[in-house]
Amino acid sequence: MQRILTGIDGLDKILNGGIPTGASILLAGAAGTGKTILAMQFLYNGATKFNEAGLYVTFEANQKAIAWDMENFGWDLKRLQDKSMLKIYKLNLTATRPEQLHQQIEAELRIISKMCKEFNIKRLVVDSTTAFGARISNDGELRNILYEFCDSLKELDCTSLLVAETKGGRSDFSAFGVEEFVADGIIALYFMPPNRSVFIRKLRGTSHSKKIHPLEINNKGIVINDKDEVMWDVLGR
Repeated sequence: MQRILTGIDGLDKILNGGIPTGASILLAGAAGTGKTILAMQFLYNGATKFNEAGLYVTFEANQKAIAWDMENFGWDLKRLQDKSMLKIYKLNLTATRPEQLHQQIEAELRIISKMCKEFNIKRLVVDSTTAFGARISNDGELRNILYEFCDSLKELDCTSLLVAETKGGRSDFSAFGVEEFVADGIIALYFMPPNRSVFIRKLRGTSHSKKIHPLEINNKGIVINDKDEVMWDVLGR
C-alpha cells in the first residue's frame, strides 16, 4: 500500500507509516484540540519536505487570518502561495434550501477539481465539514448533502483531511453522525486541560496504533509522543 507522509513528529509512526495515498481522513475534535494546526502542518510539510502542492478549502476564515495564525510556528505561507505550492480557497455556499445548496456544492466541486488539476494538488484540507450545519436545518437533507460532498472529494486523486468539530467526548467523532462512515480513517484529537492527545479511531485497509498518545503544540507545530500512552479514563465520557 502506498502512503503519504504527514511529516508530523510521531503521527506517521502511529499511522504505521503515513496515510494511505488517496484516502479521505476525518480530523475530529473540539475547540482547542489543534485541528487547524495539524491540518495546515500536513499541507506545509507536504510543500516544504515532499514537494507536494496542497489546497486548503475553508468556509469562513480569510487568507490573511490563516497566515497570521501560522506565523507563530515560523511557517511562511505567503512564500508557498507565491510558488503555487499552497492554495487557500474560500467556499461560496450561501444557499439554505437543499436544491440550491446541491447546485452550489456541485459548482464549488468543479472549481476545486479544476484547481487540483491545474496546480497538481496532492494534499487537500476541508475546514470544516461542520460548517454545513449552519446552512441547512433538516437533519436528513444535511446528511445526504454532506455524504455527497465528502464522497465527491474522493474522486479528486489527492489525499484529504476533512476537519470536523465535535463536542469533545471520547466517543465523539463527528458533528452529524455521517462523516465517520464516509471517511477512510479518523484521527481524533482531545483536550482535557492541560493535556492534549490523539487517537487513530480507524484507518481502512491497514493497521495502526490502537492507543491514545500524548500530543503537544510547541513553537514548531504539532508533536506526538508515539511511545507513551494516555488512559481512556483521562478523557472522561
